[in-house]
Amino acid sequence: MQAKKRYFLVLTSCVILLLLYFGSFLLKDHGDLLAKFMVTPNLHSFYDAEDFHYEEDIFVSPQQRREDRKAFIKTELCRMETCFDLSKCSKKDFKIYTYPVEAKVSTSYQKILRTLQQSRYYTTDPEKACIFVLGLDTLDRDVLSPEYIKNAETLIYSNKLWNNGINHVIFNLYSGTFPDYTEDLGFDIGQAILAKASISESNFRPGFDIAIPLFPKNHPGKGGEKGYLTTNNFPLAKKYLLVFKGKRYLYGIGSDTRNSLYHLHNGRDIILVTTCKHGKNWMKNKDGRCDSDQAEFEKFDYQVLMLNSTFCLVPRGRRLGSFRFLEALQYACIPVLLSNGWELPFSEIIDWNKAVVWGDERLLLQMPNVVRSVGNPEILALRQQDQYLWDTYFSSVDKIVMTTVEIIKDRIDRRLSRSSYHWNFPPGGLISRPEYSENLRDFPFYLNAFNVHPSTAFTAVIYATSSVVTVSSPLYKLVKNVVSSKHVDKVGVNVCLASSTATTVARGILRQSKIESSCTYSAFHIFPMGLCTAIFRKLKFAKKSQS
Repeated sequence: MQAKKRYFLVLTSCVILLLLYFGSFLLKDHGDLLAKFMVTPNLHSFYDAEDFHYEEDIFVSPQQRREDRKAFIKTELCRMETCFDLSKCSKKDFKIYTYPVEAKVSTSYQKILRTLQQSRYYTTDPEKACIFVLGLDTLDRDVLSPEYIKNAETLIYSNKLWNNGINHVIFNLYSGTFPDYTEDLGFDIGQAILAKASISESNFRPGFDIAIPLFPKNHPGKGGEKGYLTTNNFPLAKKYLLVFKGKRYLYGIGSDTRNSLYHLHNGRDIILVTTCKHGKNWMKNKDGRCDSDQAEFEKFDYQVLMLNSTFCLVPRGRRLGSFRFLEALQYACIPVLLSNGWELPFSEIIDWNKAVVWGDERLLLQMPNVVRSVGNPEILALRQQDQYLWDTYFSSVDKIVMTTVEIIKDRIDRRLSRSSYHWNFPPGGLISRPEYSENLRDFPFYLNAFNVHPSTAFTAVIYATSSVVTVSSPLYKLVKNVVSSKHVDKVGVNVCLASSTATTVARGILRQSKIESSCTYSAFHIFPMGLCTAIFRKLKFAKKSQS
């Protein structure tokens, strides 16, 4: 019995060895054929074989890897002290150089370049420049846009002035495309300052990048329309409390908020209407609410809603920013923001707490209670500040670009930088230039804010030629109004009259106005016409002899 077991084990071992021996030859000669009958999971490799260069990685030193890592961190955490060459600006005037125009340039980018080239900071010599602006249109970096430039990276990097973007400013309105709409421009901006619309707080580099507003193609290049708040009407509450009229996204980014707005629409004081009819494939994605939403959408006019509402909802679209933000400022319709993580335009200088109402997309259903809790004094202050910001910084491309430039200029020389008061109160930072004074009290239009009044009165000097002076004459009325001012210390009136009789009468009439004034002294010099002519000739001769 034991012998049979031993024979069986030996035979089994021989069979297994034979199978292994012949099987190895079969796999070697017909491996491809066998692979067709084997079912294996389609697993992806942990690396791309085409991008894996084993020999190159062997020869990259640890020092080189540390430097590469530092360069990456430096770009991500850029500040004026680390990514900007201040030496180009410290010993010379603040100048801006624009590259020669390359490829096709949009109308909006032409307005930006024209503003810079017409400014007092423009130079045609790159050696004298502190700031450089590309001649390549970078406003629209959506690959599906007809204005997208495909070879932008090659065109930018080939220029000798690029220098990894140091001291460059890149303007951008749109980035990314469907479905994720990332904020990547499609090329490495290096150490350039990014002046971008719809930028998120997570990608914004404070003190370096500049958030700008999203503006339409027809936005005025210069001047711009005034805000629609011409008077402070009372009562402050308008016909509608909160309004919105716009697109409803059925899927993708921005759809969650806009798809839920119908819950707040009551058809009375809260009007939030949307439409599905936009885009090429809206019929394919149409849902059961589209028809009823469209019927409600067509009942209201967009401009009428904006003009007759106290608050305007500004929800995010596909991107964080939208045109509705600037429109709300112009209409004096207080913006109610529903765009979490959005870095607001010019947030470095503008105190938006004085101009907008902050909302949270996650707390959408609470927004009616939020806006109802805002009192009339706050409504008046918010509305006035919206109009001031629109008129001062946003009504034209010229103002948007020059505000961007002045922000950079303030960063370069902190000693002469404008304070928050300069930017947030009339007449604004674009008018009150810090070169005039380092002290805010030296600007006359800010005296009331400090409860400061002029310490000395002024002297008024009036020159006039008149045939007669009576109580009803313009000269008499002018003198009477001037001397009635509490800021007038002296009034000097030089009048040339046709006769000595008229001179005597005029002197008496003019001195009567002094009785009603608070002036300590008034000097009236009234001469006959002949003497005036001789004096004028003498002054004219003296000027000629001096020249």
